[in-house]
Amino acid sequence: MSRAPHDHDRRDAPTGTTAPDAPLGDDRADPTGSGAEAVAQATRLRALRPSGASPRFDDEEPTTVVLVRHGQTTMTVSRGYSGSSEPGPPLDERGRAQAVAAATLVERIGRDLWGDIPYPSDVVASPMVRTQETAAVVAAALGLQVRTDPAFQEADFGQWQGLTAEQIEAGWPGQLEPWHTDGRLRPPGGESIEDVGLRLARGLDSLRGTGGRTVVVVSHAVAIRAALGVTMGAAPGTWSQLRVAPASVSIVRLFTDRRDEIAVAGAPSEGW
Repeated sequence: MSRAPHDHDRRDAPTGTTAPDAPLGDDRADPTGSGAEAVAQATRLRALRPSGASPRFDDEEPTTVVLVRHGQTTMTVSRGYSGSSEPGPPLDERGRAQAVAAATLVERIGRDLWGDIPYPSDVVASPMVRTQETAAVVAAALGLQVRTDPAFQEADFGQWQGLTAEQIEAGWPGQLEPWHTDGRLRPPGGESIEDVGLRLARGLDSLRGTGGRTVVVVSHAVAIRAALGVTMGAAPGTWSQLRVAPASVSIVRLFTDRRDEIAVAGAPSEGW
């Protein structure tokens, strides 16, 4: 399934792109024609972006980040809070199959899926075992190597590590819900949702400004919610409303002016 990266200097018309909007005006009030030229340029720029994309009036090529959650582990099944303070657990049998499905989906980006997005040229992963394993499968499909960046690791759950929601509620009554919905509360020895957001913002900023390329980042549920939340500028207490299934794919596009775009959120790599 290995494939050499495509040459994306050539920009094919995005799949599903509609006809350009009608011009915003004419040059009858501008005898020099400069107004008509500006309108025509704006129309051309809109035509480069697919229908439904966030409106922009420049020709900047963003950095695209494809966020892939790792495949299933035993902790996924038990619904335990599996954070960054422990390297494991590894993928289970289903999780390995999900990693293959995610790799198959990601390898189609820039070919027959999301045609306005360049084919991936870099794979970055959280240092956790489950993300490293998932990233290795994705990288093999793309013919790339895995680069590790702790900015994209999961939240540190502190003393909640490995516990289920019921166990956390029993030991720390009334604290789990506001950890998700307020964003500022920290578990003992752990990170708040705001902390995770600041870390993910730094990770995304490290990729920003290298436009015209696509980076695959293999990460975790809370971390990917934070990445989507900071991209939208949404309050941390709302991020838990985003569903990020195992091996799902989300795509954000980063511009230098920070008017970033969420192109895809939580697309499954297999049937659910």
